[in-house]
Amino acid sequence: MTTLVTDSPHGKPRAVLILGHGAGGDVNDPLLAAVGRGLASRHGIAVVRFNFPYRDAGRKTPGSQTDSENANRDVATAQRIAGVPLYCGGKSYGGRMASHIASEGFEMDGLILLSYPLHPPGKPDRLRDAHLHAIKAPMLFIQGTRDPFAQPDLLDKTIASLKNAQLSRVEGGDHSLRVRGRKPADVYAEVIDTINEFVPR
Repeated sequence: MTTLVTDSPHGKPRAVLILGHGAGGDVNDPLLAAVGRGLASRHGIAVVRFNFPYRDAGRKTPGSQTDSENANRDVATAQRIAGVPLYCGGKSYGGRMASHIASEGFEMDGLILLSYPLHPPGKPDRLRDAHLHAIKAPMLFIQGTRDPFAQPDLLDKTIASLKNAQLSRVEGGDHSLRVRGRKPADVYAEVIDTINEFVPR
């Protein structure tokens, strides 16, 4: 059984957002939990967080990418509501898995990528961008300017090469969107507002 945590608004949601966690995280990631609560309580968006199979098996590092993609696809399919837009995404690894199922044709209304791992830290030549060009859905990248997984100039170049992508920068944010001198709640609120603006009413 896949571990799920759902934040539901009052009444019918205006959209459903499926969020996967980062490689070393799980459904209780503080950023994803805050985003889920905020979008549901303030903006009418239902948010479903889930664990990838390796986390539910008690492992800390990702196993098969195919297993992760299949789990993402299964959760998103099960959470579809007729007539309600479906968005997928997640933090780092979770967003990357969602982008892969989107590139393979899984239907969704948009992708929300928090701290997308464009390349491994210190290895800007190993870009994870080729599959992004096959994605038809609109994409929102929310990225910290101090994220070692996405050199700002390379991320700008990637976004510019995609017809359906937009970038929102978190000034001073690291890979977990932590910003020195700012309260996490303030950064989370900024992220929540950005996602809310991306999802049409």
